Amino acid sequence: MQQFEEEATRTSETIKTARKSIASYIPQGIPCLVCVIALFWYLGHLMGVANMLNTLMHTAHDLLLNTVFYLMGICVLTGAIGRLFVEFGVVKLLERLLRPLMGPLFGLPGVAALGAVMTFLSDNPAIISLSQDKRFSRYFKKFQYISLTNFGTAFGMGLLVMVFMIGQGFFIEPVIGLIGAFCGCIVSTRLMQRFVIKAYPTFVKENVTDELDQLPEEEATESKSVFIRVLNSLLDGGRTGVDVGIAIIPGVLIISTLVMVLTFGASATGEYTGAAYEGVELLPWLAQKVDVVFEWLFGFHDPHLVAFPITALGAVGAALSLVPNFMSQGWIDGNAICVFTAIGMCWSGYLSTHTAMLDSMGYRQLTPKAILAHTIGGIAAAISAHAIYVLWTLIM
Repeated sequence: MQQFEEEATRTSETIKTARKSIASYIPQGIPCLVCVIALFWYLGHLMGVANMLNTLMHTAHDLLLNTVFYLMGICVLTGAIGRLFVEFGVVKLLERLLRPLMGPLFGLPGVAALGAVMTFLSDNPAIISLSQDKRFSRYFKKFQYISLTNFGTAFGMGLLVMVFMIGQGFFIEPVIGLIGAFCGCIVSTRLMQRFVIKAYPTFVKENVTDELDQLPEEEATESKSVFIRVLNSLLDGGRTGVDVGIAIIPGVLIISTLVMVLTFGASATGEYTGAAYEGVELLPWLAQKVDVVFEWLFGFHDPHLVAFPITALGAVGAALSLVPNFMSQGWIDGNAICVFTAIGMCWSGYLSTHTAMLDSMGYRQLTPKAILAHTIGGIAAAISAHAIYVLWTLIM
């Protein structure tokens, strides 16, 4: 009898534990289910369930074949060029040329220029490896060091974005977009520094490290022939480009597919057929409600264009995948390319990288401030690019 009572007690405790375990997942699990079910019910209600599923799969498949591999090819080429620049001192040359601008414009020491060049040639996380190097970080006060997250992100994947836009047949527009991203970077970096100083006033005077030794001289170049150095640089850089190209696949397939379904409309006949790039035009409908704002600030003449900055929040590679389809629809002009370049380069998926970057630097609690500052900086970049393009068209 006593054994039966003990088993009943254990069973009762197990049931209670299971109930508590289930209850702990309800606050997040239920809202997640509601959102997912609501999204697919909305799409399936308008498109039909079969058409919705076919469109999602066909769009993702077409993006993989015609966009991801194209972007991967660009990543391989730009990766090779970037490594070649590092090998033969072009990066160091650019860093020395840009040093005088760092203090007056960004409130950063001159060595920060190296971070801008490295992220421009690669991606946002390049600033992390630099920030972990004490030979680099010792030049910074803490408020400057933390703002490197915003500074480096503003130039992330810049070379990829510019080469992609040039490949679409635009030349001066990407340059104007680069200038706009430069302006947005100033706003984001300075604003982040103000946020940090307001939250931690002592960071104005505190150094990141107290090591005062001078940076060691550059390592001597190995005694290899120029041909071998060029070959190694191209192959190693291209291999890095492959890694980047693979890394952008989830963002392009998941984010771009969803954004395109919410951006484009039905087929030419007005019916849903399950073909790629059909959708419900939800984002343009929402953009039309505040169309004056986007037209006045960014110079957008079509509400569909708002999909690019929305996508760039999560992944700039996914945002770039929208451009060919926008061009085929006739929605893009020179101004849009300027704004896309500026906001794509400045934001470059900062929502997905800022948390990890600040966490690795040891300042995770400042992530909301960094995101706010960079959101404002990206908008400033787009506005600047639009204004410069308008001025350029008036002059020319």
